[in-house]
Amino acid sequence: MFRTALRNVLAHKARLLMTVLAVVLGVAFVSGTLVFTDTLGNAFRNQSAKSYDNVAVAVTTPADQRDPKAPHGVSTAALAKIQGLDGVDTATGRVNGFAGVADPDGKLIGNGWSNTGANFFPDKNGKDAAYTFVDGKGPDAADRIALDKETAEKGKYHVGDQVRVATNGPVKEYTLSGVFTTEDGAVNAGGSLVLFETPVAQKLYLRPGEFMNVDISAASGTSADKLLAEVKPLLPKGADARTGQDLADEQARGIEDSMSSLNQMLLAFAAIALFVGIFLIANTFTMLVAQRTKELALMRAVGASRRQVKRSVLLEAAVVGVLASVIGFALGLGLAVGLRSAMSLIGGKIPAGPLIISPTAVAAAFGVGVLITVLAAWLPARRAAKIPPVAAMSSVHATATVKSLVLRNSIGGVLTALGCAVIAAGASMGSDGRTVIAAGAFFALIGVIVLIPLLSRPVIALVRPLLKRLFGVSGKLAAQNAVRNPRRTGATASALAIGLTLVTGISVLGVTVGDAVDRMTTDNLKADYMVSMANGDSLDPSALSALEKADGVEAVSPHQYAFPEVGGEPLMTSGVAPGDVSKLFAIKTVSGSVDSLGDNEFAVDRKTAKSNGWKTGDTLAVEYEDGKKEKLKVGAVYEDNEFLSSALMSKDLLNQHTDHPYIREIWLKMDGGETAANEKAVVKALGDNPAMSIIDRQGIRDMAGGAINTALNIMYGLLAMALIIAVLGVVNTLAMSVFERQQEIGMLRAIGLDRRRVKRMIRLEAVVISLFGAVIGVVLGTFLGWAIGQTLKSSIPDYTLIIPWDRIGIFLLLAALVGVLASLWPARSAAKLNMLTAIKTE
Repeated sequence: MFRTALRNVLAHKARLLMTVLAVVLGVAFVSGTLVFTDTLGNAFRNQSAKSYDNVAVAVTTPADQRDPKAPHGVSTAALAKIQGLDGVDTATGRVNGFAGVADPDGKLIGNGWSNTGANFFPDKNGKDAAYTFVDGKGPDAADRIALDKETAEKGKYHVGDQVRVATNGPVKEYTLSGVFTTEDGAVNAGGSLVLFETPVAQKLYLRPGEFMNVDISAASGTSADKLLAEVKPLLPKGADARTGQDLADEQARGIEDSMSSLNQMLLAFAAIALFVGIFLIANTFTMLVAQRTKELALMRAVGASRRQVKRSVLLEAAVVGVLASVIGFALGLGLAVGLRSAMSLIGGKIPAGPLIISPTAVAAAFGVGVLITVLAAWLPARRAAKIPPVAAMSSVHATATVKSLVLRNSIGGVLTALGCAVIAAGASMGSDGRTVIAAGAFFALIGVIVLIPLLSRPVIALVRPLLKRLFGVSGKLAAQNAVRNPRRTGATASALAIGLTLVTGISVLGVTVGDAVDRMTTDNLKADYMVSMANGDSLDPSALSALEKADGVEAVSPHQYAFPEVGGEPLMTSGVAPGDVSKLFAIKTVSGSVDSLGDNEFAVDRKTAKSNGWKTGDTLAVEYEDGKKEKLKVGAVYEDNEFLSSALMSKDLLNQHTDHPYIREIWLKMDGGETAANEKAVVKALGDNPAMSIIDRQGIRDMAGGAINTALNIMYGLLAMALIIAVLGVVNTLAMSVFERQQEIGMLRAIGLDRRRVKRMIRLEAVVISLFGAVIGVVLGTFLGWAIGQTLKSSIPDYTLIIPWDRIGIFLLLAALVGVLASLWPARSAAKLNMLTAIKTE
């Protein structure tokens, strides 16, 4: 039977081509994902381990320049004591924070969040083991810095050049003393690294004479555990000391977790693609079994048992699965290499390292390829084994029994109804209902797939008159052919329906949430510009002072974060400018007035006031972050505003209780609104600081909407694989349909249907099947998008469902185009058939 199976694979290799391609794509996705994430994880683990190669003990502290309550760092005196321990070879003090470098055009080099500044800590030879200088030397004066090699190259800086550097304060110019290479993670993430002289870095990021962290290397013969025990008594309160190996292992686990999350996301989309591929494979083997009915019957007649016939079909599937897995795994390796190169092109620097091909990746690729193919072929094989020899010899095509069709439709109806009911129930449960909706979606999708053959006749019957009126005989025949074999049509349309269900659901949800976010910006904001740090950190108070004096500024207010305790509980509070805040934000007051904010009043949002039982006029005890207490009156209650915190207080009041206010943003209203001149005035007032982002209203809207669109595009890209496999399914169905209808097509040609109309008939059949699957997918996807949206209503103000008719129209047009493209080869093959040869075909 194995020889028979192998012979059949070779005999039908052209008809199995699409099946092989479907499995190849799925296996390539799986193996490429596993190899890519294994390679990525290994590279980062090696880099992490390398950064701790010479670290026996690492000391970290929670020291924070902005927090007066935070413990102090490791003092210079404590560091000297550590250096004096017998088992210590070197002890290096580290301090770091944000530092942005401007390019020659004044723009920030790097991505903001990974732009770092640190101290250069030379040993007795004037070198710092963490950095290898390729030009010049480390900074040895307050006005000197060193840059990592890539940043220097991007900025076209050379030793001796003047470099503009921004920290959280005003921009300063430094002389470049050296260029270095490093294994620092920030640099490898696409950021920049600026080295300052140690006293300068301490003043910028902590306090003079203190270090945030200390890296200790052990002298020869000293164990890390022994050194750890000796170091701990010398550390300040709150400091943590661990061996370098422990930290390396912890980072490795963190990297493993990150790679696992990426793995799961990519493999989920691979699973969708493979699930769609099951329909193509099952369709192919169903049609092959139908076309080989006489051959299989002959095998039964000469003594083959049902089990042997079934095994023969499954062996064919296994051979196809193995072949597709080999090709798919090779393509997966190429995909992994391509993904790595693509990340480098978009600015994500990946540490050097070999391509990792793990046994798990190999086993998963071949296991998935063979298993999916065999499982998909199981039902066709079972059908082939059940055909009696006499019945099979007397009929080319075995029809489904009434009992089997009734059973199928009953099961499909029950699953669909159950799935829809579960989805509706999940939608009514709020944010807790998403898991319920996912379960309901699974049952509904399976139910619809089972029901699709039943749905095909009435749905396609609706368009049959239109096809006949527009395209004549070709249109009439196309509609009839599309429902001639409902199971085949259903299996082909199911693949497209799955892809379009997911794409439509994501689109409905994305567009609805995007519109809600856009309206939130429009309804809650009056400001023209928002100023923030590129790394998301706090702005220096000097920036606020500069903007208050800038030309053309009508209103300016910080959004200053603070957490005073009110009623014994921390209350997230925005420090604002009382006179200007109402000019910058659309604050809808329930009672009182936010303009009354002063030394003895504050405002709270409606939700906070309701949950605490507060009302306008109440006097509450407040404890500030410095421990001081006083009583404040509730001067106003306002509707929730997404740009503001739960409470509003005067910035001047909060500044009395902190030396380092945390200013997340500064909002501006300009005379004349958003203009190029006004933006230039803001840039000038800020000292042309490359580390500060100046964003207009449209930019603020794009910050949230852009993130949603990016997420949508990523989803579309990942689902493209499933849609490609669905297209292959349409091609496969049409090609095999043309093959088994050769005699019929020959007869049509003989009675006057020319080649042009034969081509049109096949094309229209493909378009009808594609649009049928697309319509089913769009309806189900819209329902799912609505249900998931219902679970988000409580967290998104003014949430209103929006059906993106323009995108749905594009999806349907693309589905029709898919049908046309998928029919090119089958239609050409049908038109080229010799009518006499075709008529003689059995």
